[in-house]
Amino acid sequence: MADTMRAQRFYADTKKFAVEDVPISEPGPGEVLVKVAFCGICHSDLSLINGTFPAMRPVVTQGHEAAGTIAKLGPDVTGWAEGDRVVVAAGRPCTQCANCRRGDVTNCLAIQLMAFAYDGAWAEYTVAQAAGLTRVPDNVPLEQAAILADAVSTPFGAVVRTGKVGIGESVGVWGVGGVGTHIVQLARLVGAAPVIAVDVKAAVLERAVELGADHAFDARDERLSEKIAELTGGRKLDVAFDAVGLASTFEQALDNLTVGGRLVAVGMSAEPACVGPTSMFALTQKQVLGHLGYQNVDIETLATLVSRGRLDISRSISEVVSLEDIAVGIERLDRQEGNPIRILVQP
Repeated sequence: MADTMRAQRFYADTKKFAVEDVPISEPGPGEVLVKVAFCGICHSDLSLINGTFPAMRPVVTQGHEAAGTIAKLGPDVTGWAEGDRVVVAAGRPCTQCANCRRGDVTNCLAIQLMAFAYDGAWAEYTVAQAAGLTRVPDNVPLEQAAILADAVSTPFGAVVRTGKVGIGESVGVWGVGGVGTHIVQLARLVGAAPVIAVDVKAAVLERAVELGADHAFDARDERLSEKIAELTGGRKLDVAFDAVGLASTFEQALDNLTVGGRLVAVGMSAEPACVGPTSMFALTQKQVLGHLGYQNVDIETLATLVSRGRLDISRSISEVVSLEDIAVGIERLDRQEGNPIRILVQP
């Protein structure tokens, strides 16, 4: 193995990035070195570049949706071997907060996010905690495995854990891109009915129906609320997911909830949103729930579903670019060129 590798490096002071030669890190105790096969390009990566998210380090390698093979084991690592196919967790517990000190690392109060707090996987190799790895079944392609680390697992967490969608509940999804597409698929998988997709692009709405939405509507349709009410027997939605994060999508989704309905905010932006008069908010007993991320066990669940043919994410890989061409992939996602679900980097 060489001493150096190619890696993307983001510089916080200038908001610029470049692909450079950097030393390959040695895995420490409890860590492994992973040879990256694929890593996704996510909107949160763009948010660091454009300044929506504050930088946590002056220089960092981005990329947090990675799959690959173990290249080297660190000291004290057991249960893994070189060559094992793995998904890398997109975060790690701080080990210092009150919850971590009592062993509740799943609910770490200061979770460290990959590609923000420490180097990510837009690189030929990345170091990961062995405890955060998920084994990839042999029949699951590594490009599909990579996006399980956020693009699919975050929607899974939103649907199953935060939204707690039940069989037969009506669901609306605002924004059916990289995250919203998988919310649609997973809501259908857990038995939601009907599943309604809302977006502003005709091609995206058509794709949402092909992938599992029962109905798809333009967010600008003046009869949108009326149509949703007609489809739900006048009740409106039990659960609405805002996968965009704009004030307009948040407020429109909230307005289309039934009494006691749940809005799960997954998308993020710098825009403030309003819940309206507190009197009406209280009287209608609506709930607004913020959602971020997933539990590592969710990746294993999703890998099993893909392996057994219960969840098809083959259409989620919109394009693959080389590490040297990562700027092209970032620009295409930023411009939504071709309405990508996920663009991957292949180092």
